[in-house]
Amino acid sequence: MPPMSKVELYAAIRRDHRDGMSMRELERKHGVTWRTVRKALDSAWPEPRKKLPPRATALDPFKPVIDEILRTDLDAPRKQRHTVTRIFHRLVEEHRADVSYGMVRYYVASRKPEILVESGKAPLEAFVPQTHQPGHEAEVDFGDVSVRLAGELVTCYLFSFRLSHSGKAVHRVFASAGQVAFFEGHVHALVS
Repeated sequence: MPPMSKVELYAAIRRDHRDGMSMRELERKHGVTWRTVRKALDSAWPEPRKKLPPRATALDPFKPVIDEILRTDLDAPRKQRHTVTRIFHRLVEEHRADVSYGMVRYYVASRKPEILVESGKAPLEAFVPQTHQPGHEAEVDFGDVSVRLAGELVTCYLFSFRLSHSGKAVHRVFASAGQVAFFEGHVHALVS
């Protein structure tokens, strides 16, 4: 049986406590300490894990050097910019860095877009929520649909109407995609 999650463990402890088990019995049955039992009885949700501070790496002293190389590359012609391999070799040869290629590659991949944004050469990521006023916008479309009528395959036209504010959709199938079907579809969608 797979080990239960902390949420499941807390639920089991609370359930057994409601059934009348003592704190000590709960500890033995679930193999936990009295603190865990107390936390489970006090809260249905376990407290979130604490974030650990980032560990120091061998690359930390050389990050400003890499940043400076990436900043100077912003103005250099495309063919003259540093590759990750070239940056790695410069760190090893010029600065006697004892770092791996993977560390440099990972750092450059994460830092290059940030430097582009800082310099103003790349757009900031932005989120613009769509807002639609009630009754102001709708989307309408016709599409081909094959229907089997009396055992025969017939091509008909699906009228699709969707209100942008509520997301309500109305669909009708017509024999043609003419103007009469278009108006009839609107009447049906707006009346229903």
